[in-house]
Amino acid sequence: MTFERVQAAAVDKAAAALMWSDYAAAQPEAVRLCPDYTVEHFGDSAALADQLLHAVTHGLKRATSELAAEYLAAGESIPRVGSHWIACDGAGVPTVVLRSIELRLGDFASADAAFAYDEGEDDRSLERWRTEHRRYWQRGCAARGAKWRQDEEIVFERFTVVWPPEYADA
Repeated sequence: MTFERVQAAAVDKAAAALMWSDYAAAQPEAVRLCPDYTVEHFGDSAALADQLLHAVTHGLKRATSELAAEYLAAGESIPRVGSHWIACDGAGVPTVVLRSIELRLGDFASADAAFAYDEGEDDRSLERWRTEHRRYWQRGCAARGAKWRQDEEIVFERFTVVWPPEYADA
């Protein structure tokens, strides 16, 4: 699968704030535990954002991974267990609130079949995960003038969907 590197639309922060407010009213303890959230989308194109969000809303995707260097390049900290993020579609429309439930740092070789399956992409195999993530990280590094290396630190994150109720995990 090939994706043109076209950034998804800017996220609708006002709509995200309304979604967060609704979630906070329904789940005040979770929000008190971790009151901060980010608003973003999956992938590096509008098409990929839509495809991966579809996998989330249909229950296939419950994990994601990103180079630690990408967080640094964006001026962000890596997520922590309990943190929230609002995932948007390729047009920037907030769709679901996700909550990080497991995080670990590792290199490319440390990805395993269970994690690849939980990422819910392609055929969910480790082989396909390696092929597609290698391509993705090569594109991302090239876009910021770097070269991807297999020994770079990767943030492996598992999450649960917590809002809205029609998408929330049981």
